[in-house]
Amino acid sequence: MKYGRKRRGVFPLEADIVVRGCLILPMIGGRVISSGLLAIKDHMIAYAGQESDAPRFQADKFLDGHAKLALPGFVNCHTHAAMSILRGIAEDQELDRWLKETIWPLEAKLKPEDVYHGTLLSCLEMIKSGTTCFSDMYFHEGMVAKAVEESGLRAVLASGIIEAGNSERGTKMLKESIRIAKKYHGYAGGRITTQIGPHTAYTCGLELLRKARQAASSMGIGVHIHLAESKDSSRLVKEKYGRGEVELLSDEGFLGPDVLAAHCVHLSREDIALLAKHDVKVAYNPVSDMKLASGIPRVKEFLEAGMTVGLGTDGPASNNSLDAFETMKIAALLQKILYMDPTVLPAGKVLEMATIDGARALRIDQTVGSLETGKRADLILIDVKKPHLTPMHDPYASLVYSARGSDVDTTIVDGKILMENRKVTALDEDEVVKKGRETALDLVSR
Repeated sequence: MKYGRKRRGVFPLEADIVVRGCLILPMIGGRVISSGLLAIKDHMIAYAGQESDAPRFQADKFLDGHAKLALPGFVNCHTHAAMSILRGIAEDQELDRWLKETIWPLEAKLKPEDVYHGTLLSCLEMIKSGTTCFSDMYFHEGMVAKAVEESGLRAVLASGIIEAGNSERGTKMLKESIRIAKKYHGYAGGRITTQIGPHTAYTCGLELLRKARQAASSMGIGVHIHLAESKDSSRLVKEKYGRGEVELLSDEGFLGPDVLAAHCVHLSREDIALLAKHDVKVAYNPVSDMKLASGIPRVKEFLEAGMTVGLGTDGPASNNSLDAFETMKIAALLQKILYMDPTVLPAGKVLEMATIDGARALRIDQTVGSLETGKRADLILIDVKKPHLTPMHDPYASLVYSARGSDVDTTIVDGKILMENRKVTALDEDEVVKKGRETALDLVSR
């Protein structure tokens, strides 16, 4: 039954979903809207503001927003979603050993259906913890697209390219990355866009990097690359080319505003200035950088240089969680201890990095990342009636320092409810978990 609040002489506006009585953080200019109302129509936000100022709406579905906080869904700027099936398989190891002795040998055995089930498991985890969009770089990316389409999430996909001294393999993987980019850009009703995914400057030769850059430019899409992740990777590039990674990529014309650089741990001041000059976007992955002891990126200096920084979890094998709340808290605390300054990276900025800045990093901020009329309806409702969220003097601080993924009550993407009252409606949760477990066990037994 459709329902609208009666206002004499005012014809009701049609909506698909209306959320009433919620506290809203639209992520625009630090605004906080108490007793707010959100209206969704045809995948879009039709209204986001004070309920007392709202026009009269009649809707197919009303959600009670009392004791709920509404904000844009989180944007995970860097992950390898299918690696959920490798969660816990290689622990307490340094990056080079982690990759060469465990991860790469297992990945060599991956089948397309493994990637599908692993990604679906990660999609379920993200729905339940409030992430509505993720940027992925992995293999068999067509199966990632299939999982994203079924889950209802939004994603930016890049098929990974690793040459590692084998030019024939590099060429083959570049062709696959281009094929995936062309096929799935705009897929799933526009919820999926694409990038080209050269792994790193030390696993891809210069000619391959040039071709990847050219391909992305010709298609008008971005590039997703790991950059300065570890001391070893930076050292290998400098030994081979006599230049650091950033200088090398700049000299080759690779850098630009459409480049998403993951990690960016080992950078000089000159590197930071060069990345800022080219408007390169950064995906800050604090948990995996800590877990693999890769180091701490100087995010304060990135921001001072005017760079756009989003947050990433990295893959579930090196995190081991896709919980954006955990990532936000650690992102803030790690910078504070690096600079020995508690004022560095305040809660409001961290929440921007997880939402609107993440959308900017993926170049989809005209579509999502804030709760504004005309943007796509990607949003979450947080149940704030919890002991650990009481009292809520500062909602930004409460979300960053106190909240956790299990506090997400409702997840909506593109105007469709994927989870309500903690019940996932987009996927069969039991089946996804069962298949994920079976896939993981099968993979390690091969």
